[in-house]
Amino acid sequence: MSGSSLWDLHRTGLAGATFTDLTHAFHPGQPHFASFPDEERELLFDFAKGHGFQVHRYSIPGQWGTHVDPPVHFIEGGRTLDQIPVSEMLLPLVILDISERVAADADATPTLDDVARWEARNGRILEKCFVALRTDWYKRWPDTDRFYNRSADGVVHTPGWSREVLEHLFTERGITAIGHEQIDTDPGLATSAGSYALEHYVLSLDRWQIELMNNLDKVPETGALIMASWPKARGGSGFPARVVAIHR
Repeated sequence: MSGSSLWDLHRTGLAGATFTDLTHAFHPGQPHFASFPDEERELLFDFAKGHGFQVHRYSIPGQWGTHVDPPVHFIEGGRTLDQIPVSEMLLPLVILDISERVAADADATPTLDDVARWEARNGRILEKCFVALRTDWYKRWPDTDRFYNRSADGVVHTPGWSREVLEHLFTERGITAIGHEQIDTDPGLATSAGSYALEHYVLSLDRWQIELMNNLDKVPETGALIMASWPKARGGSGFPARVVAIHR
């Protein structure tokens, strides 16, 4: 066998690696964008009905549970699910952790100082990597009230990204994609006012993102790989994704 075989990498290079599932299992009644209908699930065939196999029919919006947003989700003419190459689905993973600040202030967002401190510890953020924003918000899943965290006046108080950090990561560091634990790219104060400007910005750059990520606190801030995959729906504007971190 050739010494450059990836079989060798799998057998030896990944020996002892940890595979952490960054995906929520989706189901009816879970937190979701208010304008979307709930999931409907029908058992078409089942052993209890005398059938020799089991089959469900699922009715869901594309943006359901842990999911991918391709550019076309917000940008007319943008890349669709089937147009994102599989070469972008295995990437170095950076964890940008603001969870301590979020614990004290649910409206917290990352700053350039957070990025600078990460790079002081770990070196320059790699080009063509995936940056995930750790807030520990995933621990509120699947409680819709806690996940949206609305105040008495109906305003949503959830963390999100900041424009300065996104601009820096995409234009100065050349990253490929982002992800986060919340239901939106934008913080709750913005979405409550009807603004999804940060999500529009990310997708306008022909980049993609994963929303509603899970278990980011179980992954080191550097050194891991992320594997993200989803069904290849022709012309698709979003779909539940299966996302895994591979790390030591």
